[in-house]
Amino acid sequence: MRLFMLFVALTVFLGACGPATEKSETKQGQETKQTEVNSEQGFPVTMKDARGEDITIEEKPKKIVSLIPSNTEVLFELGLNDEIVGVSNYDNYPKEALEKEKVGDMAVNVEKVVSLQPDVVFAHGSAMGSSPDAFKQLEDAGVKVFVIEDATSFEQVYNSITTMGALTGKQVEAEKMVDDMKAEVAEIAEKASTIEEKDRKVVWVEVSGEPEIYTTGKGTFMDEMLTMIGAKNAAGSETGWVMMSEEKAVQLNPDVIVTTYGYYDKEAAQKVLKRPAWQNVTAVKEKKVVDVDSDKVTRSGPRLTEGLQELAKAVYPEVYN
Repeated sequence: MRLFMLFVALTVFLGACGPATEKSETKQGQETKQTEVNSEQGFPVTMKDARGEDITIEEKPKKIVSLIPSNTEVLFELGLNDEIVGVSNYDNYPKEALEKEKVGDMAVNVEKVVSLQPDVVFAHGSAMGSSPDAFKQLEDAGVKVFVIEDATSFEQVYNSITTMGALTGKQVEAEKMVDDMKAEVAEIAEKASTIEEKDRKVVWVEVSGEPEIYTTGKGTFMDEMLTMIGAKNAAGSETGWVMMSEEKAVQLNPDVIVTTYGYYDKEAAQKVLKRPAWQNVTAVKEKKVVDVDSDKVTRSGPRLTEGLQELAKAVYPEVYN
């Protein structure tokens, strides 16, 4: 781009020398611009997917199928509405996703996918254990399958976005998306730095209620988010998604309780407040129990920073509001 801008400046300068030069230089400028556009698309492009397979996309995809909501959100944010021809049964955002053909859930409808004749299918690392046969069937049918890694951190999400951008000819859009997300994270981090150690809240994140209570430990988005906003994870000594007894959870005595399953249980927060065994827990006594949008805090896509902001306001309303 710098070379192109220098070339344009030179063209303008030489244009002042006479009309004959102006016509020639303008034509060359158009040719240079077209060359740069083709170069930006970067096709054919070969990248390694989550399986360790080298996948080559020969030209900009005209038909795309996504097998998981997080991939779908990224693809729509990249401006690929027209190219997306199929999505998973769980895709609910943006609203345009509801209008796309459904191709199954963890059990992929292979015949349906093949019938859509996609140039590339974006699968996900979380399904490698349940859908390897489906991936093979699609590839045997001549369909390109690229498996996006199962991201568990913001940095991995950034990598997934730039990968999908490169494979769809949307590098510029992908880089802007990542830059915007990083800027929002930096804004949160700046405010978090003002919270003194003695004022940092201990937060219990509940991703599933009774009778089997689940929380999140290290190696999850929620754990990283809590650190980003200047809070402490009550279950920080655990790893991954953990089922915990009510007795142990109560002993952690969190300052704030955040539930993430209000989308299917509208009374999630109220039910926590009414638990008899939890009445002496600080968060319950002070009525600091809040539900946040599960999709925003668990999907590895562009709305993850919205989830970060929502979580920050739930834990520290006086800082982030």
